[in-house]
Amino acid sequence: MIRRGGAALVLGLALFCADAVRAEGLRILSLDQCADQFALALGGPEDRLFLSPRADDPDSHLRAQAWGHARVRPTLEAALIARPDVVLRYWGGEPRLLTALERRGVTVVGIEDATDFDGVRANVRRVADALGRQDAGRGLIADMDERLASAAGAGASGSALYMTAGGFTAGENTLVGAIMRAAGLRSLSPSPWFAPVSVERLLLEPPARFVLAFYEQVRADWRGPGRHPALRRLIDDRAVTRLSGSAMACPAWFAAEAAEALAVEAARP
Repeated sequence: MIRRGGAALVLGLALFCADAVRAEGLRILSLDQCADQFALALGGPEDRLFLSPRADDPDSHLRAQAWGHARVRPTLEAALIARPDVVLRYWGGEPRLLTALERRGVTVVGIEDATDFDGVRANVRRVADALGRQDAGRGLIADMDERLASAAGAGASGSALYMTAGGFTAGENTLVGAIMRAAGLRSLSPSPWFAPVSVERLLLEPPARFVLAFYEQVRADWRGPGRHPALRRLIDDRAVTRLSGSAMACPAWFAAEAAEALAVEAARP
């Protein structure tokens, strides 16, 4: 009886400690604007978030949810003060910082570049697993797949040229290309990857449709090739779909929102 009582006491203490850890939550440090989106969407209510200084920038998709969370510069000193359990990063933080954190036993989770929506799904699952938020991750993927199905059912077809205010386009081997394919469109980029736009070539061989992104950020690239006066006049005479830069700035689930919006607009007569 004594042994049974002791075993029950040990088990009870273990369960109590586990519940206490869960109640306390994780300390999650995000090193860049893209990682901020994953932290905000997949962090639990009991978790404490330390976001990047760009968490409320115009190209931060969940910027409204960033209010009230701490902002931390991607430096070792700041990271040590935050004392994170998990660090999320896409491009932020130099290798020495990441190495130093891993040496201290911190879990560092990388968000990878994605050229298709399978890559996005892998990113969501990777972060959700690290944070113990698998159900939330499945919810994001389900919403993404629903939007992709909506895009496919819109009935859009044809071709278009993607262009940013900074004067870059994107081809088939990029997530932008996957967004356009999901919307039923073919990319007219001369390169399968990202490439600069030739203003002269566009004026000589203009596309029937433009897909523009990051143009809403007036102060960004305000003298970029994509804002050339001749191109502005050309764009005014063509079919145009304008996508929010916040939906295009990260290999995340909300890229499907861009695909859905593009498909619906491109399908209009």
